[in-house]
Order: sequence, then C-alpha cells, then structure tokens
Amino acid sequence: MNLLSYILVYRRLLLIVVCVLGFLPLPLIIRTKEAECAYVLFIVAIFWVTEALPLSVTALLPGLMFPMFGILPSTQVASTYFKDFHLLLIGVICLATSIEKWNLHKRIALRMVMMVGVNPAWLTLGFMSSTAFLSMWLSNTSTAAMVMPIVEAVSQQIISAEAEAEANQMTYINEAANAGLAIDENAMGQETKEKKEKTKPFTGNDTGEISSKLETRKNSTTGKKYRSKKDHMICKLMCLCIAYSSTIGGLTTVTGTSTNLIFTEHFNIRYPDCQCLNFGSWFLFSFPVAFIILLLSWIWLQWLFLGFNFKEMFKCGKTRTAKEKSCAAVIKQEYQKLGPMRYQEIITLVLFITMALLWFSRDPGFVPGWSVLFGKNSALVTDSTVALIIGLLFFVIPAKILTKTTPTGEIVAFDYSPLITWKEFQSFMPWDIAILVGGGFALANGCEVSGLSLWIGNKLSPLSSLPMWLIILISSLIVTSLTEVASNPATITILLPILSPLAEAIHMNPLYVLLPSTLCTSFAFLLPVANPPNAIVFSYGHLKVIDMVKAGLGVNILGVAVVMLGMFTWISSMFDLHTYPSWAPIISNTTMP
Repeated sequence: MNLLSYILVYRRLLLIVVCVLGFLPLPLIIRTKEAECAYVLFIVAIFWVTEALPLSVTALLPGLMFPMFGILPSTQVASTYFKDFHLLLIGVICLATSIEKWNLHKRIALRMVMMVGVNPAWLTLGFMSSTAFLSMWLSNTSTAAMVMPIVEAVSQQIISAEAEAEANQMTYINEAANAGLAIDENAMGQETKEKKEKTKPFTGNDTGEISSKLETRKNSTTGKKYRSKKDHMICKLMCLCIAYSSTIGGLTTVTGTSTNLIFTEHFNIRYPDCQCLNFGSWFLFSFPVAFIILLLSWIWLQWLFLGFNFKEMFKCGKTRTAKEKSCAAVIKQEYQKLGPMRYQEIITLVLFITMALLWFSRDPGFVPGWSVLFGKNSALVTDSTVALIIGLLFFVIPAKILTKTTPTGEIVAFDYSPLITWKEFQSFMPWDIAILVGGGFALANGCEVSGLSLWIGNKLSPLSSLPMWLIILISSLIVTSLTEVASNPATITILLPILSPLAEAIHMNPLYVLLPSTLCTSFAFLLPVANPPNAIVFSYGHLKVIDMVKAGLGVNILGVAVVMLGMFTWISSMFDLHTYPSWAPIISNTTMP
C-alpha cells in the first residue's frame, strides 16, 4: 500500500488527531472560559458533521471535556444527559412498539390508500397521506421501511398488469389479422397468396418476441425491468413520495421527529418562563405547514415524473384500466391478509387515540385544559406525563394468555403476555438518539455557563441592521444546506446554542428564528445519505442520485417558501412574534457604540 492508500484507510483517525491538536492553541493561548468552551464546541461540531466518531460517542465528549476545563462539574454535566425529553421519548416508543408489533400501522396505511382509489395520481396522494399520518406518531425511518414493501408490490403489479393487457391486445390483433387475411385468400386466389407471402401477418411467435423485448427492457443503472419509460417514472414517483412524505409528516407533532423534540427541550430549558409551546400549540402551527408542503410536493413530483393531467385525474364514470384494476386488487389482497381487526389492535388504537387527546387537551390555550385539575402543580404536568401513563399501560394490559402442557397432556394457562415486553421495547428504543440529545443539552448548558452564548450574541448583533425576513431566510437556508451533509439531530443541536443568543442580541423574538430553523432541519431531500428514509427508498434500485437531486431541490425550495409564508402569517399571530417577549432575557449590547 502506498501513502495515499494509508491516508484513505485511516482518514477518520487522522481527522480526529488533526482536529484535537489543530484547535488546541485556542484554549492554551486565549485562556478564557469562552475560548475553552469554543474549543469543545468546534471539536464536537466537526465530529458530528463528519461522523469521525459515532454520533452518540461524540455526544459524550462534553461530559469528558467540560470538567477538565473547569467549565462545569461532572455531576452537573451528567444531569443534563437525561431530561424530560427522554421520558417523553420512552412513552412514544412504547406506543410505536405496540403499533408495529400488532401491524396496526399496515392496516391504517392500506385503508387510507383504498379510500383514495387507484388512479396513479390519487394513488400517489393516498400513499403520501397515509405515510405522513403514520410518521406523525412513528419514526420517519420505521414508517418508510414499513410502507415501501407495499409500494414496491403495487408498482410491480402495475408493470405486470400492463404487460398482460398489452399481450392480450396483441393476441387479439393477431387473430383478427389472420382471419381477415384468410378471407382475402379465398376471394383473391393466387394473386392474394403472392401478396400474402410478401406481407406476412404477425404470428404468435412474433407476439411473444415483441412482448419479450418489452419485458426485458432494463434500466442501464438498476437492472430493474420496465415495460416503458412511464412505468419507470411511476416507480421513481412512488419511491420519492414515500421518502418525502415520511419526513414531512414528522413536522406535524412534537414527537414526530427527533429534531422537534430536541428543539422543545432546549427551548424549555433556556426559556423556562415561556409556556407557549406544547403538543397542541405545535400541532396548530405546524399542521398547515406540513399540509401545504405535502400538497405542493405531490403536485411537483407528479408534474416532474408523469405530467399533471387534470382531465385524466378527475375523470368520472369511465371504466378503470387493467392497470388500475390490478393495482386495486393488490392493495385489497394485502388488506385482506391482515384479517379482521384483532383485540390487540383495538386496544392499541384506543390507547393511541387517548394519548393524542390527552396531549391536545392538557393545555389547549383557548380554553382551560385538564392540567388545571392539579391546581398549583399544573405547570409540573407535561406531555411526558401523558406519554408515561399510556406507555406503562402497554406493559400492564394483557395481550394473550400463555399456556403450557402438563405431564398428563392437559393444556393449562399459567401467565399472560402484555401488549409489549421490555425486550421488544428495547429493540425499538433509539438509545443513540437519546445520548445524542443529552450531549446537545450538555453542550448548550456549557455554552451558557461559560459565557460563550453571550459572546456569540454580541458578535452577531450587527445583523440587527438587516430586515427581519432576510435574517430568517438566511438562517433557514443555512440550516437546509447543512442538514444535507450532516444528520438532522446533529445539525439542530449545533445551531440552537448559536441562534438563541443571536435572537436575544438583536432583540428579536427567539421563536422567530428558532421555529423556521427547526422545521428546515428536516428538509434533507437532496441526497440518499441525507436521512434514513432517502436511503431506504434508494436501496430499491429505481432511482439515480440525479433523480433525487432534481426532485429534492424543488421540495426544498417549496418547503422554505411555505415556512417563510407561515412565519409571517398564522404563526406570527399565534405567538405574537412581532414583540420581544417578557420571558426572554434582555441583553445589553456591549459591542455597539
């Protein structure tokens, strides 16, 4: 191996050594708490972006480095690694475990698709709607992984149905042509016979050859079989609609994606006097954003891959094509395989609806919620309280009776199995995300205690001369660009300690910057490696990278535009964003004359 090969093999180790030693003069020369905290921030940020170390391992570095630099004692750093967020996450994962264990998610997805019909455009919208709905409650990754096999089965059935219909049509034409030529032969005699020899009709073998050529047309990159370019476009469209809708649906609820949870916990810790953000208020402002983005993304993808034919989409009273009938049959068959709704699914659905209703009604804002029943302690009851109550019930409610056979051959019941077991919960619990989020909280706490957040805010105060919309747009574009190459949780964790002091320094409502930045963190639509749902759909082999770049660029632009529209319309009025709130600290600007 030459030197270049060694560098390539050990590139991550070299990056770690270069970063640790390269930034070391910062704390050694300046010798202030701000410089020491900045050193930790640089190291952690670079490792998160490059993934030189696993994300959760990098998240443990503040617990090591802050006590060494004297920024925070070890006991205080350790306490930041487990917050209210983690209790909320545990409750949500209990629900997600039961939903997936008993196949309730598959039943919901298939039922929603059956409701919208089998026209390609409406079928795509049906898959996007059901995927987005599931992603509101399950992780984006598990949602995409669950729906894609169904989509793949439907896509392949569309291709085979059209091939069968075309073969039948070719056989019919062949038989008609043979019959017509036989009649001509009897009428015209030898002259017709000579003409027939010059112009031979299609035979059954000819039909087979043509059908075979159509069937074996392959995409040069993927090797998948497609009858026509349109079939290939349908496969691409279906894949991308699942990837994007699983991400868009996660915007809608606090628990929909890890970036929302990270933001709310960071916000509640930094601004404890603000009681404006909870499950209900988040849903009210984010649902219109997600709905508009989902609708516009559907139109954009439909136009990009199949064209937007309104006449074809809204046709009424016409007989369905063979493709549509076959597609409907596949979806119906998949639904029938699930059988009637079982007791376990019913209980899971009831607990799911109960959790959602309790979240919405805890403190709706426009009317008193059930939290007032706790009197002076009402502020101590949070969304994690609801999640834990419902989560614990999954370990208590019986799912089935366990039996055993006695030596005499008698079958007796000896115990029961709950809806989920601890082992099943552990297999679903994203412990890496839990540690990553804890590292982000520790990093934010260190920045605040060391004074680095205040220093950053003062240095960014000249930005107050820019128009408010421009500041929001710049921050949104920076976040959207960074999240394409770094993981979404790492991106939001790095930027929150920077954006919060920025808003405080220029006397802007922190929500004006933090909300759009948080939403834009999820807009990782360009590359297969940008987020797990993209990688899952890309692995099916229908897409090239350029397909995802073209489609994702449009969705990114639409997403940022809709977020900007929301920030200056309904979101601004909901949270009174035009005034600097009393719950935010007032920072005297020491850098301005």
